Amino acid sequence: MSDQKFATNALHAGHDVASNGGTRAVPIYQSTAYVFNNSDHAANLFSLAEFGNIYTRINNPTNDILEQRLAALEGGIASVVCSSGTGAINTALLVLLKAGDHIVASNSLYGGTYNLFSVTLPRLGITTTFVDPSDPSNFGKAVQNNTRVFFVESLGNPKLDVLDLKAISKEAKAAEVPFIVDNTVASPALLNPIEHGANIVIHSLTKYINGNGTALGGAIIDAGTFNWANGKFPEFTEPSPGYHGLIYHDALGPAAFIAKVRIEGLRDHGACLSPFNAFQIIQGLETLEVRMKKHSENALALAQWLESREEVTWVNYPGLTSSKYKKLADEYLPEGQSSIVTFGVKGGFESSKKIADETKIFSLLANIGDTKSLIIHPASTTHQQLTEEEQESTGVTQDLIRLSVGLENLEDLKADLEAAFAKLD
Repeated sequence: MSDQKFATNALHAGHDVASNGGTRAVPIYQSTAYVFNNSDHAANLFSLAEFGNIYTRINNPTNDILEQRLAALEGGIASVVCSSGTGAINTALLVLLKAGDHIVASNSLYGGTYNLFSVTLPRLGITTTFVDPSDPSNFGKAVQNNTRVFFVESLGNPKLDVLDLKAISKEAKAAEVPFIVDNTVASPALLNPIEHGANIVIHSLTKYINGNGTALGGAIIDAGTFNWANGKFPEFTEPSPGYHGLIYHDALGPAAFIAKVRIEGLRDHGACLSPFNAFQIIQGLETLEVRMKKHSENALALAQWLESREEVTWVNYPGLTSSKYKKLADEYLPEGQSSIVTFGVKGGFESSKKIADETKIFSLLANIGDTKSLIIHPASTTHQQLTEEEQESTGVTQDLIRLSVGLENLEDLKADLEAAFAKLD
C-alpha cells in the first residue's frame, strides 16, 4: 500500500480481505493463543523460520493489521503496538538501554514522560540530561560516552514547541545514536518525523489516532534507518542469550530493532495491546486525516479569539502569527497545528483553576485528542509532581490552561469559555 495516499492507507493498509474471511471491516481476533499445525510448525515459529501467530502477548491478527497500517502512515518498515503510550516508550527504551546508559531529551516533554525519565529510569541505572530543544546544538553538547538515545516530542505537550527535527537528527547522526520522536500531538496526519530524520516514532494511540476516548494504546514504529552495527549496541550484533543466540543484526538487518521489540520486549515486559482495543483504534484511525484538519481549524480560530479577550493575558498556539514557533510550524506542520491551545488569565493560579471548573462543553479531564473538547489546569493536576522549576522547563506556568479543542461548533465553544470568564472575580 506504500504507493497509496494517506486517506487510502488509513482505510485499507494491512487488511487483506481474502485472508480474513472476506470481511470488509477488520475482524476482532479475540484469542489468547493459536493452534500449531504440528511440533515442527511450532518450532519454526519460535525460531523465526516462518511467520505466524504464537500468543497474543507477542502478536495477534487484529493487532497486526493496525501495526501494518501505522507503519504505512508514518513511512516506517514495521511497527509494534502496546497497551498504552507509556508502555510503548518503556518497551522501546528498555529494549535499547541498560544500567549505565544515558539519554539526551528535550525538556519540554509531557509531565508523565518527564517523570519517567527523571525519577523512574534512574532507579534502573539509566540517566537523562534534559536540554532546551530550541537550540538543536544543545543535544550534541549534552552527549556523553554512554549516551545511547535522543528523545523528543515533535510538538511538546503542553509547551507546544515545534522542534527542528532535521537539525536535531543531524546531532543524533553525529553522536551515532537513534533519534526517537514522540509524534502523539501532531499525529501522522500532520507530520511524519521519519521524513525529517527520526529513526523511531512513538505514539499514544489513546489520543488523536483513536480519537474518541474509548481505548488505551501505544505504538513503536521503526524507520529501519539506524545502523545497529556501529559498535554501540552489542545487543544487536552479539548472540542474544534471551533468544537462543540469535544475532539480530545478522538475521534481520534493518528490522533488527522492531523484531527485538516484539520477540523480547513484548515477551518480557508484557505491555501488549488488547485486540478489542486495536479494533477500536482502527475505527478512529480511519477518519484521522479528516478529524485533524477540523481540530486544527477550530483550534486556530479559538486561539485567535482568545487573543482578543481582555480576561486573557497570553495565548500559545503554533499557528498564530504571534507564536515564536510560527516559522517552524509553517515548515513542519503546514497542514495544521493540531488541537492543543494553552492560555493564561488574569488572576493566575486560582482564576485558571476556576475556568477549568466552570466550563460545560469543555470537559475537565486528563486526556487530549478527543473529538469532544477538553480542559485542564496542568500545574495542579498532570504536572503537580514536578517542581515549579521543572514545570516551567516543560512549559507549564501556574496560570496555564490547556485546551484540547474538539469538533464542536466553534461559536458554542466560544460561548462556553465566555460564560466561564464571566464568573471570574
